[in-house]
Amino acid sequence: MSKDIMLVSSVPTFMMNDLQQEYVLHDHAHILDPEAFTKVTAFVGVGSTAKVDRKLLAMFPNVKMISIFGVGYDGIDVAAVQERGIRVTHTPDVLTDDVADLAMGLILSIGRRIPQSDKFVRNGDWVSEPFTMTHKVTGTRLGVVGLGRIGQAIAKRAAAFDMSIAYTGRRAKTNAPFRYYPTASELAANSDYLVVAVPGGDDTKNMINAQVLKALGPKGIVVNIARGSVIDQTALLQALKEKSIAGAGLDVFWDEPNIDPQFFKLQNVVLTPHNGSNTHETRRAMADLALANLKAFFEERPLLTLIPECQ
Repeated sequence: MSKDIMLVSSVPTFMMNDLQQEYVLHDHAHILDPEAFTKVTAFVGVGSTAKVDRKLLAMFPNVKMISIFGVGYDGIDVAAVQERGIRVTHTPDVLTDDVADLAMGLILSIGRRIPQSDKFVRNGDWVSEPFTMTHKVTGTRLGVVGLGRIGQAIAKRAAAFDMSIAYTGRRAKTNAPFRYYPTASELAANSDYLVVAVPGGDDTKNMINAQVLKALGPKGIVVNIARGSVIDQTALLQALKEKSIAGAGLDVFWDEPNIDPQFFKLQNVVLTPHNGSNTHETRRAMADLALANLKAFFEERPLLTLIPECQ
């Protein structure tokens, strides 16, 4: 089997170096070899930026596998790859702890206004006035939207803060020791902090809408470490401006990294640059798993971490 692969997005430099040692690489944006369209048998890309649709697949008739660096794959047309029998892998589990850590970091950052406090001290404002009071975290109510791997890891950390934990999802989990609410609005109405931890895609687009934010209320805080598309951004900006919610901690955005500049003017939001899995250790582990899936494909062995739709 030809070891020609195509990059459908940029990948980390250290992963690129590993790929170049083992494979013949082609870039979808600059295909120099006309025969690449028939040589390429696998795609590789980053989950948050890789886009694979029917049009692209039609150009590469021999592609049989897509290796995604990341847990999300909302840029992949799943129906199209299923029709072609193309197998898609991703890198779950290895990034769970880092994303859950960041979720708790955002809860603390926006609840206790840590970045704003830092700026307050650096600007010399402390000498003339006290800093505004913040919101308690320990003992408050946490609502988790999506109690999957990451949602459960967030709940585990929140328990150490004596938070009262509840969740929503497609259905109640029989083994979950937390209260279940059938809708995000009901969960929000019973939460001080609402953390979004569901996959992206059409099924969850704008799931956290104006109704959910209204239910969260003027003392509630929303944290998103999932995908920007899960929150109705227009509704969120309005809620933050009108202070109909207390604040937000956001690691993901619509059309990132091109963030709506309205966010920059708001003092009741903490922004991070899709940093959930961005540690040296985890990014290396993600690359190793993506490469291991690719190697298994070319050696005609079972793939390690197929996405659920391909299992």
